[in-house]
Amino acid sequence: MKRAVLISSLLAGLSASNAHAATLFHGGSIITMDNNKAEAVISDAGKIQYVGPLIGAKAWCKQQQCTNYDLKGRSLLPGFIDAHGHYSITLDYLFYKNVASPPVGAINTIDELVNELAETPARKSWILGAGYDDSLLAAQRHPTRWDLDRVSKDQPVFIKHVSGHLGVCNSKCLEIAGITKDSKDPEGGHIQRDKKSGLPNGVIEEKALDFVYKKLPKPSKSEQLKKLAQLDQYYAQYGLTTIQDGAANPAGIDLLREADAKGLLSLDVIAYPYDNWTDLSLKQYQPGRTPEDKRFRIAGVKMVLDGSPQGKTAWLSHPYHEPPANQDSDYRGYATQNDAEVKARLKSYYDKGWQVILHANGDAAAEQMLDTIAALKEQGSHQPDSVMIHAQTVRDDQLKRMPELAVIPSFFVAHTFYWGDWHRDSVLGKTRAKRISPLQSASSVGIAYTIHNDTPIVPPDMPLLLWTATQRQTRSGKTLGKDQQASTYQALQAITINAAKQHREASYKGTITVGKLADLVILDRNPLNVSSLALKDLKVLETFKEGRSVYRR
Repeated sequence: MKRAVLISSLLAGLSASNAHAATLFHGGSIITMDNNKAEAVISDAGKIQYVGPLIGAKAWCKQQQCTNYDLKGRSLLPGFIDAHGHYSITLDYLFYKNVASPPVGAINTIDELVNELAETPARKSWILGAGYDDSLLAAQRHPTRWDLDRVSKDQPVFIKHVSGHLGVCNSKCLEIAGITKDSKDPEGGHIQRDKKSGLPNGVIEEKALDFVYKKLPKPSKSEQLKKLAQLDQYYAQYGLTTIQDGAANPAGIDLLREADAKGLLSLDVIAYPYDNWTDLSLKQYQPGRTPEDKRFRIAGVKMVLDGSPQGKTAWLSHPYHEPPANQDSDYRGYATQNDAEVKARLKSYYDKGWQVILHANGDAAAEQMLDTIAALKEQGSHQPDSVMIHAQTVRDDQLKRMPELAVIPSFFVAHTFYWGDWHRDSVLGKTRAKRISPLQSASSVGIAYTIHNDTPIVPPDMPLLLWTATQRQTRSGKTLGKDQQASTYQALQAITINAAKQHREASYKGTITVGKLADLVILDRNPLNVSSLALKDLKVLETFKEGRSVYRR
């Protein structure tokens, strides 16, 4: 009996030892992203313990038990970091019907969209869809209230535009939202109308969407918590170990805090509450890590200065190439906040020492942002590392101002593929379109930029993101701005060390360096040794968060 207990005890100890054993990675390409070469890497206790020659790693493992991980010619890199996206909104989208066009969805016509929504199983009070793209629909227009009335006249139907900056209601949805012929546009928003009748046509832009958002049903907290494992796998399959929750709202923050306390988050989530949605005077929504925070923290604040270029609501300094059907030829989009409001809000955040990320797609919005920061700096109120989110049409003269103002652009370079043809032919015209996400112009003035997918706007496909940055190919196979193509190494920097710097986490993330977190990704090939044309075909084989495997292909 005593012998059986002893054997059981020894086996339990061996099992525990193996569970916490260090891992020796070797036998493949190791891209440290800190300019150091390595044959081997050892992770233990959640951190990188060794980087260097294999002989030294084997000596280290003689002193402590190591699990051997032979890369077999594959590549080890730092875990990828989401420089901008919307974790909470992506969670919401798991409860919506996918009405996107290929390659994200299967919708090519308005009839197909209507049919997809009409087939919604187990209908509840609302029928919801997300991802429709007027630029890819055969009719080349937004669906209207009357199109969605074909889905249902009795139930409210609402679909979100792929940009997230527009949406469409059916007649019942408009009724519930209180939007009528007499409704006024809110500042920074617009209700589109039928030219003949003057009635709202169902298409709603920017801040006018708040009328609908206040009425939308939300899944229960238990339903949302159950989806988090699925959501984290969605990100981890693309090698991501840190996710951004830009424009987080109070309900989303409370949910993630509870999920973190229950150990339901397998990846780090960094939140930037939307200043229009959140009462930032309340302590629980202010930036900073609480003693209870493990995988979740509030890092700063997000402000939105304009809209979407593909939705033609971004604020430009010159007119759109082809204005929307309901606008005149001088239409340039619009600001979502006036100069005085932006300055007052930004100053209040800077004075508290908070990092601020600002959505600015159009060059007029970029100018508003830079002018405001410059004015505050002159007044002695300034915080470094403000981020210009998207920076789609930022000009060279604006890029040159950024280093002095400590502004980091985070480029939505995936636009070159998803909407490059649309930008060239309809939104911006050839000259401006070839300069969207001007990566090389940023590099030429010494800017360590980042790049992102803005998920759920497009999937968090990091190999495809690398390809868009280096190739800038449109859906039709045309190159959009060859002189703005990044090198593969520059693109990798943008999703590793530069993204870590942007989030103020470079001391413990972004490179494979001793002492940093063991956030790692294994790719099937070395991205630096393949043609940049092949980057989109790279496969993520395994993702590690602090040394623990969280995804395996």
